[in-house]
Amino acid sequence: MRTEPSSPEPPGPTTPTDTPAPTTIAAALLPLVGGPANVTSVAHCMTRLRLGLADPGLVDEAALRAVPGVLGTVADDTYQIVLGPGTVARVTREFEELLNAEPSAPPAGELAAKGEELRAEQRRRNATPAKTVLRRVANIFVPLIPALIGCGILAGVNGLLLNAGWLPGVTPALAAIAAAFMALIAVFVGYNTAKEFGGTPILGGAVAAVVVYPGVAQVTAFGVALSPGQGGVLGALAAALLGTYVEKWCRGRVPAALDVLVTPTLTVLVAGLATLYGLMYAAGAVSAAIGTAADWLLTTTGALAGLVLGGLFLPLVMLGLHQALIPIHATLIEQQGYTVLLPILAMAGAGQVGAAAAVYVRLRQHTALRTTIRSALPAGLLGVGEPLIYGVSLPLGRPFLTACVGGAAGGAFIGVFAMLGVRVGATAIGPSGWALFPLLAGNRGLGLTAAVYAGGLLTGYAAGFLTTYTFGLRHTPLSPPPSPDTGI
Repeated sequence: MRTEPSSPEPPGPTTPTDTPAPTTIAAALLPLVGGPANVTSVAHCMTRLRLGLADPGLVDEAALRAVPGVLGTVADDTYQIVLGPGTVARVTREFEELLNAEPSAPPAGELAAKGEELRAEQRRRNATPAKTVLRRVANIFVPLIPALIGCGILAGVNGLLLNAGWLPGVTPALAAIAAAFMALIAVFVGYNTAKEFGGTPILGGAVAAVVVYPGVAQVTAFGVALSPGQGGVLGALAAALLGTYVEKWCRGRVPAALDVLVTPTLTVLVAGLATLYGLMYAAGAVSAAIGTAADWLLTTTGALAGLVLGGLFLPLVMLGLHQALIPIHATLIEQQGYTVLLPILAMAGAGQVGAAAAVYVRLRQHTALRTTIRSALPAGLLGVGEPLIYGVSLPLGRPFLTACVGGAAGGAFIGVFAMLGVRVGATAIGPSGWALFPLLAGNRGLGLTAAVYAGGLLTGYAAGFLTTYTFGLRHTPLSPPPSPDTGI
């Protein structure tokens, strides 16, 4: 078997096998981000520790990347340290405990001013219209993903119990638990929208609740009666956004003595009427068009659509553009019970797994890299791609491109079956890889749906492996590029 000539070990992030305890990681990170006095806020998402820093210039980025357990760093509005799922929540808890144990004085005036200047410069660099819109869309919808996952899995379990005729006394309760969140998702979207755009979150939720209130069936405009839920999450987003602007307008004009009474009343009234007599109709038309477009895309151009979507999803993630798909997924789940796009997009992860396996086979002399792959592959199989992205494919360059080829092949496989009338969908957003099996749904029964999805995964693995083994490891660079922001 031919192998690459011997060369120095490629530097890169550490791996789960040598990852120390969360307390140790947190203790190592704190001084490298400037110490307690430099940390103004702490939060985390699914994979990243997100820190507000008074002075980002105090960060020792090279040392941070060398900390065992750190997969990468991203400088954005917040300073983001990629730690991976599970680990990030535990490290964040320990990090906060360290900050609480070492109360720090607020930054000195000069330091605070310098930090604010650096943050403002960072915001200016990242304030392109597209980035701003995508960041705000992510801030609205990403917090909803855990509930979507949990309720989606329960819906899948309930479907299995119903099909098997098991536990008939339990299935109604499971159905209620699984469906309740989706029935009220508009309220949560409205709440997050108002919060994101500087309004009062509860007023955003109140206005968005109009969209799902059963009583809207009694409202008729333009000769057409409304139906509860018409417009879905898009209508809720538009309603809460309008309510936020109405609230801000009132805050600047209503006397302080009357503000507590007048502003909330006018916000709910004006935005509520506009929602009932305009936004719900418009958002309903847009939502229907999204469903129609998705159906047409897969039934008429399924193979090509799958190839393009599966092949381009990894670059979209690298650019943060995948966040624009979240409201589309949510709209399809509301309309059809599942999103047909997510299983196709999940093939990108399959291509990455295949590419990593090829690197493991070919570069036998690179023990550190092979250790990284061994540790990251289980997460990759379950749809968590960042360890493989930052630890393998991006540092090596070409394997990232051949991973995209694998994703395209897997997407085309599912697209072919879509053209044959077999729809493969997911009842929730978030998981991919093997973790998506409990969330699968379709129009031809769970067995065929799961078989088609499994066939897509195997195709993605095989194509990613073969293209990487054949073309992906010629003259590959061995130093990793900067970690781009995926927004995860």
